[in-house]
Amino acid sequence: SCLQTSLSIWGWGSLGLVLFLVTFGPFAIFYFAFYILCFVGGGFVVTLLFGKSNSEKYLEQCEHSFLPCTSVGIPKCVEEMKREARPIKIDRRLTGANIIDEPLQQVIQFSLRDYVQYWYYTLSDDESFLLEIRQALQYALVQFSARSKETDWQPYFTTRLVDDFGTHLRVFRKAQQRIAEKGDQMKDPSEELVDTFFEVEVEMEKEVCRDLVCTSPKDEEGFLRDLCEVLLYILLPPGDFQNKIMRYFVREILSRGILLPLINQLSDPDYINQYVIWMIRDSNCNYEAFMNIIKLSDNTGELEAVKDKASEELQYLRSLDTAGDDINTIKNQINSLLYVIKVCDSRIQRLQSGKEIDTVKLAANFGKLCTVPLDHILVDNVALQFFMDYMQQTGGQAHLFFWMTVEGYRVTAQQQLEVLQSRQKDGKHQTNQTKGLLRAAAFGVYEQYLSEKASPRVHIDDNLVAKLAETLNHEDPTPEIFDDIQRKVYELMLRDERFYPSFKQNALYVRMLAELDMLKDPSFRGSDDGEGESFNGSPTGSINLSLDDLSNVPSDETVQLHAHISDTGVCNDHGKTYALYAITVHRRSPNSEETWKTYRRYSDFHDFHMRITEQFENLANILKLPGKKTFNNMDREFLEKRKKDLNAYLQLLLNPEMMKTSPALAHYVYDFLENKAYSKGKGDFARKMDTFVNPLRNSMRNVSNAVKSLPDSLAEGMTKMSDNMGKMSERLGQDIKQSFFKVPPLIQKTYSDPDHCRVAAPIDDNVDDNIPLRVMLLLMDEVFDLKERNQWLRRNIKNLLQQLIRATYGDTINRKIVDHVDWMTSPEQVADAVKRFRDAFWPNGILAETVPRRDKAIRMRTRVAGKTKLLEVMPDELKHIIGAETTRKGILRVFEMFQHTQLNKRMVYVFLERFLETLFPQNKFHELFNKLHSRSKQMQRYKQRLHSTQAPSLQK
Repeated sequence: SCLQTSLSIWGWGSLGLVLFLVTFGPFAIFYFAFYILCFVGGGFVVTLLFGKSNSEKYLEQCEHSFLPCTSVGIPKCVEEMKREARPIKIDRRLTGANIIDEPLQQVIQFSLRDYVQYWYYTLSDDESFLLEIRQALQYALVQFSARSKETDWQPYFTTRLVDDFGTHLRVFRKAQQRIAEKGDQMKDPSEELVDTFFEVEVEMEKEVCRDLVCTSPKDEEGFLRDLCEVLLYILLPPGDFQNKIMRYFVREILSRGILLPLINQLSDPDYINQYVIWMIRDSNCNYEAFMNIIKLSDNTGELEAVKDKASEELQYLRSLDTAGDDINTIKNQINSLLYVIKVCDSRIQRLQSGKEIDTVKLAANFGKLCTVPLDHILVDNVALQFFMDYMQQTGGQAHLFFWMTVEGYRVTAQQQLEVLQSRQKDGKHQTNQTKGLLRAAAFGVYEQYLSEKASPRVHIDDNLVAKLAETLNHEDPTPEIFDDIQRKVYELMLRDERFYPSFKQNALYVRMLAELDMLKDPSFRGSDDGEGESFNGSPTGSINLSLDDLSNVPSDETVQLHAHISDTGVCNDHGKTYALYAITVHRRSPNSEETWKTYRRYSDFHDFHMRITEQFENLANILKLPGKKTFNNMDREFLEKRKKDLNAYLQLLLNPEMMKTSPALAHYVYDFLENKAYSKGKGDFARKMDTFVNPLRNSMRNVSNAVKSLPDSLAEGMTKMSDNMGKMSERLGQDIKQSFFKVPPLIQKTYSDPDHCRVAAPIDDNVDDNIPLRVMLLLMDEVFDLKERNQWLRRNIKNLLQQLIRATYGDTINRKIVDHVDWMTSPEQVADAVKRFRDAFWPNGILAETVPRRDKAIRMRTRVAGKTKLLEVMPDELKHIIGAETTRKGILRVFEMFQHTQLNKRMVYVFLERFLETLFPQNKFHELFNKLHSRSKQMQRYKQRLHSTQAPSLQK
């Protein structure tokens, strides 16, 4: 039924539609829809117009009945805003010194212009906000200036700054030692060093570690923001500080616009290297120092950069079209470059193959070493410390200390007798007192080393000891009273297999040679596959020679050396003209035969002659060097004559009989003939001064050696004896007596830094009140690691520095240093620093663009140049005092410390923290910095380790 109903509906509907279309046509549907639309639209328009008219009438009727009156404040505010802003008066005085205020105002102006105005003017034209910021900055600077004037900067510059640098260097040295003890590292060497550095820092500081600030840019920015906000809290008025918008603006300008770029620049290793080169720009680069740096370099980047530059220069020289005399100069330059390239290749191959070993160990394995006589060891500071260490190891220290004590006793007794004789001539009689003191001193030496009670005792011929005891009991002591026994002790040390003969086979002897610069690097013997040929006539002839071989040629009679001057030329170097002699050296041994050329000036011959005649006095009557000529010394005939005379000099020098007469001469000869730039010794003036100074220095050293080895009671007697000496002797010896009287009789090698600690503690007795001595001794301790070595050497260095400072400046040196600190903080110097800062950040008033990072090869070559300059500027006297190897390692350690950005940042932040602690002593900045660094990961790990080690003990 449902189906039938639906069919009927569709049927009727369809029938109606068909009838409609047949009656009205096909367009009737569209007409119908249009009519409906017009009807609806018309109704909507009529309703809208009617409603609008009625609404307007209604609003007009009730407008004054419901809305309140308008307030008078709004029109007044609008009127005030339309008026022109009145100018804010700002006092431009900041520090009270016009020379400082002017550049400071420019810095403020440039900062606001480049960091605020460029975006602020896009938001508003109102300048009152900018003036408020400027006023706040000026107020902060005024407060900062007032604090600076009230601060005593002398302790900061002379104590805290030096202590912090020494601590930083000590942490770096400890980190290097820890990495060396670990052996193989899994991490990158640079990352390993940085991690170990901050690990050692937290162990030393115990309260703070700056690893996050130095290694994480995000944490560094947060640290600077917090620090700047604290400074603004201190320097700004409370009302300005509470203005968050202005405070945040000023904070960002200080932290991100000024401090962060400045710290990044000061921490950049390349910037530091360039600054080092600029600081010592007056010193010329030495060829030998440059080659030593290449041979010692462990950075393949440095070697590759030098090699590429040498190859570039080599290509340029080979492209030149030269003839005549210039061709010889070009050939020499080409040979030198080939030598540099070959050394770089050899060094790179060794580093990449992992065959790098310690030079001292390598030399020790060769077996043949240069011989240094015992009498030379006993009078040389550097050599004596190694022999002293060895004698302590073997239990023979009593013999050595006895010999040194007798030397000191002899010198002191001679001086006392001379003073006594002079006083007797003046009619003053103190004979019995002086002789009594001499007898007490002699008995003290006998009791300490020769008596039955002595421990340890010097075992020597009993008859000599008994004879000495009888002489002491019945006769007045003389300076020569111990001479026979001292001679026996010397022969015992010389010939007993336990002492000097075994010392020459010990590793300490090899290290002594290295410190005396008598041991060369034997690692450049050529490539490992035996291809070690040199270039003909080039400076690379010695590349196959280990200095170990050269030093031992004299001990092997089968090795022969011949040399002659093969050519003479005139060179022009930077406007200076001089003659150059080409020496052809031929070395023949049973297994090899080698030839090379080296080049020397007449001044080199003269310096060499002065050296050997000083060391070997018998040669002065045998060897005669051709004399100097002031005028016409570049004449061809004169040069030929001098060449002939110098050849005769060489032949006489290389005579085998001459070598047998003076075996130690061979080292000097081979060093002179080796193919390298000749390193001159002291000048004539220095030699003349040495003839005056050396006897006094040796006698003072002997006195100090004697005094330090005596017991306290005897030391007091020696003090009374010294009162009878002249004023000059009393003044020179005062520092020595103060430092040595408290030393035990037998000096033990002590390590004064068994645990990690800062260097801010007092360095030594009677040092803290002497500013320059304290600074110099602290830096030498940390740079050259003197505290880890024999304390006898350190004590001698301290005495030498004391005498040098007192002789140079007297007792006014501290006053001069205080005056210098006052000068450094004077308005003129502060203004100069502000101007340099302004010119660096805004050259010509324009914000400096970020300097692009220099090419890696250029940075590597700058590193090599910086190290070369530092080694070159080190005086030879320093090498003679503490040793060549120690000097070289210390200088390179300091240079390497500055090659890590993270470590440099740590040092900059330490200096900044100490600066603020000094400037604001009442604000507890020390505690603040501890809190700011409290999120350090190293600090957290250190506390965990500390807690884990303390927990078991607490449980017990």
